[in-house]
Amino acid sequence: MSEPLAGPAESAGGLAVRGADAVDRSAPASVRQDLVARGVPGRLAGQDPTLWGPAAAAGAKLRLGWLDTHRRSRELLPQLAELTAELDGLDHVVLAGTGGSSLAAEATARTLGRPLTVLDSTDPGQVRAALADRLERTVVVVSGKSAATVETDSHRRAYWQAFLDAGMTEAETARHFVVVTDPGSALEATANELGVLTIPADPQVGGGYAALTAFGLVPTALAGVPVADLLDEADALAGALGRDRDNPGLALGAALGAAATTGRATVALVPDGTGAEGLGDWAEQLIAESTGKAGMGLLPVVVEAPDAPGAAGPDVLTISYGGALAPGRAPAVGAAVAVNGPLGAHFLTWEYATAVAAVTLGVDPFDEPDVAASQEHTARLLGAGVPAETPSFTEGAVEVHAPDGFPTDLGGVLRRLLDGLGDDGYLAVTAYLDRSADAAVAGLRALLAGATGRPVTFGWGPRHPHATGQYHLGGPPVGSYLQVTGAATTDLPVPGRPYTFGELQAAQAAGDRQAVAGRGRAVLRLHLTERAAGVAQLLDAAGRTRT
Repeated sequence: MSEPLAGPAESAGGLAVRGADAVDRSAPASVRQDLVARGVPGRLAGQDPTLWGPAAAAGAKLRLGWLDTHRRSRELLPQLAELTAELDGLDHVVLAGTGGSSLAAEATARTLGRPLTVLDSTDPGQVRAALADRLERTVVVVSGKSAATVETDSHRRAYWQAFLDAGMTEAETARHFVVVTDPGSALEATANELGVLTIPADPQVGGGYAALTAFGLVPTALAGVPVADLLDEADALAGALGRDRDNPGLALGAALGAAATTGRATVALVPDGTGAEGLGDWAEQLIAESTGKAGMGLLPVVVEAPDAPGAAGPDVLTISYGGALAPGRAPAVGAAVAVNGPLGAHFLTWEYATAVAAVTLGVDPFDEPDVAASQEHTARLLGAGVPAETPSFTEGAVEVHAPDGFPTDLGGVLRRLLDGLGDDGYLAVTAYLDRSADAAVAGLRALLAGATGRPVTFGWGPRHPHATGQYHLGGPPVGSYLQVTGAATTDLPVPGRPYTFGELQAAQAAGDRQAVAGRGRAVLRLHLTERAAGVAQLLDAAGRTRT
């Protein structure tokens, strides 16, 4: 992947999309011309809820506020400035939230170099480490639409108890919290009971599209990000979104739609080294949850680098992304499409393009009909307990729970899983481990992708099921699943609940397995009885699958 893109860029507001026209021309009939003929650019910019069909219209009418939320969000700026000054001295910002809005905040902080701890894991070791980190200087942003989201509720409880255990009064503890939620939600009621400040989110915007609402702006503003710049960047682009030409959102959306309907439904998201750190993780959840339903969808794969396995292929649309570039310069990463520009413009462009791709696919981008399955299984297992499972065999520090008929050695099991993908399958790897202490396990993605030649995704549980579960459960039924779990050497209670974080994590992992197995997908679970040794052993076995 070394050839730069040729041809003119389609740009607005400092953001440029290159290569999209060539993708559209590769289709038997131009997707873009069809979208223009149907008036989609102007209708979408005008928030027409009928674009995705009559069944989607009622829901879409309540969820199109992302198109101009960057303007309404300006009303938050004085309050955020005042809050930042009031919380002077609380310089360790923890975001307790999950899903698209937390991924947007993480991408913003990483791209702009501001410290932000995103806690979306239930791993007891990771939670314990977060609680021990500069507690007296910590402000916790509890972010979500419901008080019932089990991860967010558990984190709130754990931090509240930690502040009390540190000798703070309830009033002093309340000062260390900020809640971001929809007006009138159960989470707002909980915050009011505790005396915690609530900042209302935009009720016209769903979580996946909430990057430029309070969900994305509050934690990053407290972390020192000049969030007004993000809103300015989005506003500079917004005027182009109703146009038939010089509309980078339309160009990208038409390319996605053309790829999806011509056998290139895997989208490799590749950083080009010019900035926008973490943007791929956010775009992954946006594309997966918006398009993966009714047996259709685009499979996004976050790839580590342009030369990493899985970054290209005959059925892959390779899209590179990065920060603003000088006029006339294109990144030499060999992508089919390159998207470059400021972060605020990126957020709005990808949201618009994903909604446009959903028009071509004929699916409702704002509906998630399948994503609750894992959560329902988890709730049941928390009440009844996770049933004991006997491993198929144990090899070193790895307990193998394999489908019937699989080999009885770790390398053979992995090879059988990859061989079963066939010519059109993909593998989703989810690790219910500590994202910091067990970070090396993420290397599985590239190793397995290099061994199979088929798409391989990687994510951390329970973040990954929240972000991409809609695709895996509702998209094309061709996925196989590798789940990695690990023994917890020290557990941590969830205050006020009859379970621990370790028990919650185990229930979530089991609920995830049951949800995907219930859809007829192949599931392989590898349980690490000793994490460091198990990770090393697993990486070694995965590396040997290539030989």
